[in-house]
Amino acid sequence: MNVDAAVAAVAAIAGLCTGVFAMLAFRWSERDQAKPTRTSLHTDAVLPPGVDTVLSVLRSSAVVLDEADAVVKASSAAYALGLVRGGKLAVEPMLQMARDTRRDGEIRQVELDLPRRGTGRGGDALAVSARVAPLGSRLVLLLVEDLTEARRIEAVRRDFVANVSHELKTPVGALSLLSEAVMDASDDPEAVERFAGRMQNEATRLTNLVQELIDLSRVQNDDPLEDAEPVRVDELVAEAIDRCRQQAGSKQITMAAAGTADLHVWGNRGQLAAALGNLVENAVNYSPARTRVGIAGRRVQAHGGDLIEIAVTDQGIGISEKDRDRVFERFYRVDPARSRATGGTGLGLAIVKHVAASHGGEVTVWSAEGQGSTFTLRLPEAGAVRDRARAASDLSAEGLDEEDRPYETFND
Repeated sequence: MNVDAAVAAVAAIAGLCTGVFAMLAFRWSERDQAKPTRTSLHTDAVLPPGVDTVLSVLRSSAVVLDEADAVVKASSAAYALGLVRGGKLAVEPMLQMARDTRRDGEIRQVELDLPRRGTGRGGDALAVSARVAPLGSRLVLLLVEDLTEARRIEAVRRDFVANVSHELKTPVGALSLLSEAVMDASDDPEAVERFAGRMQNEATRLTNLVQELIDLSRVQNDDPLEDAEPVRVDELVAEAIDRCRQQAGSKQITMAAAGTADLHVWGNRGQLAAALGNLVENAVNYSPARTRVGIAGRRVQAHGGDLIEIAVTDQGIGISEKDRDRVFERFYRVDPARSRATGGTGLGLAIVKHVAASHGGEVTVWSAEGQGSTFTLRLPEAGAVRDRARAASDLSAEGLDEEDRPYETFND
């Protein structure tokens, strides 16, 4: 009987202990569920109503931090910029701003230069604008906007304005001085004639500069494919040769063209003529007397459709390796003194580059100092011209009239 009582007592104690442990485990489980975890911090439940929707439509990179500086929510752009890593804000100045804003509730904004992800080079820095504001009583909102492209465009605009101002000031100042010289030499017919000739040269240079500024603005702002048409390459070449015939004749430069028959490109005729004319004019201006300028065309196969290549080759002074990557920049001159002598504005190749790009093509250069240069303009072929010609020939052979011909599409 005593044994049975002892067994019963042990069983009762074991049951009581089991119940206590079960109750404690339940309590611990409830407390753990109520405790915010890293996973729960990324859910919408911790954000004020509507905030998640607003953040999803913002263009800026968004990061929400809690009172422990842990990331509650971050946009994909924030990860792409490298702002968030391992669930933490990785940019110390921004993190310090968030802490200061959490402490005093003030909105803060700062512009920073950040290294690109995976590089530590200053030249690859990202320019960003960071703005921190409190979000409720516990959270802080960080908005980051990438200003890199805006700064690059602003730098280009600033350089362009400075270059234009300089280029306009030079001929205008020369005209002013020459006009004073003409007035002082009014009793010397030879001096007046000499100064008047120089005034004409400066006026022509000023006119060319203004016209090329207008042309550059037009090719940058207009869509050339709005007025696109099939353009014969041999006609473009003939027009470019006629444009430079006088300059070439005065230097006894021979101009020759080959391989341009039966080639067609698709685009704005005026812009294409201006681009090719600039290439030929440059070749003539930078070639010594009694040399040769060649224009050659050909069709080359490429992924996505055939291309038409128009190469302009000269026997001029050539371009050094350090200058080749910059010759298409606006107002950049390989030889400034020679450009002034030839009346160059430094905009011709920039216009060529923009025309080629807007037509879906490109322009490249090969050059060696003392051996000459070859500028190659590559443009998509007007494949519809060839297709239509073949279709017309086939339909003509079948005796079909024009109105009986099926609908044809352009495959440029």
